[in-house]
Amino acid sequence: MKSSSIDIVGLKKRYGKRDILKGVTLNIEFGSCIGILGGNGSGKTTILSILAGITDADEGEFICEDYDLLKDDKRRRFLVGIIPQCNPLIEELSGKDNLLLWHDRKYLDMSAKEGIIKELGITKFINKRVSTLSEGMKKRLSIACAVKKHSKILLMDEPGAALDIVAKEIIHEYIKKFTDMGGIVILVTHDEGELNLCDRHYILKDGVLNEYRFDGNIKNLAKLIGD
Repeated sequence: MKSSSIDIVGLKKRYGKRDILKGVTLNIEFGSCIGILGGNGSGKTTILSILAGITDADEGEFICEDYDLLKDDKRRRFLVGIIPQCNPLIEELSGKDNLLLWHDRKYLDMSAKEGIIKELGITKFINKRVSTLSEGMKKRLSIACAVKKHSKILLMDEPGAALDIVAKEIIHEYIKKFTDMGGIVILVTHDEGELNLCDRHYILKDGVLNEYRFDGNIKNLAKLIGD
């Protein structure tokens, strides 16, 4: 059954004696981008890791189309893509060979003509060894590896970190297109440009996620996160 939104319900995670997530609950509509902010070590990346199936939650649900994706690995892999902050690519391989680890040749050929490979400008460097690429090129390639033709949810951890303006703009345009096509993007970010892409903003502090009405004032936001 199709739904107009996804529900993250009661996510809890403890490391040792510390509660990193204390029942994080969130409803996100399809066709929207949300931003999660917080201090270092607050648990932002932990949320993405749980939703991607990399880390197990102690408690909680991730409901999409009446299925709990935390208990349905096959469906989660079908619907969810994650772009971590650290480069996940194999440096010794070419861009194309990295893509072939995730996609078949038919999909790559189609994407180069009218899909994500073309949209992210990857065709210009697809045959180059990853170790020779700029950070912006690697990030775009990482996105293309993560996004499948049936992906509905993208998890992005600081996608614009340490990138040049051109690379950021290309990625921002892709995020807009993904949500315009009905997808959901969950961003962990402190980048002003990325914050402006978000329909809603949340601050994770002391294990609790609360909505924050961002008015464009970065100084006030930084103070709130730091307090």
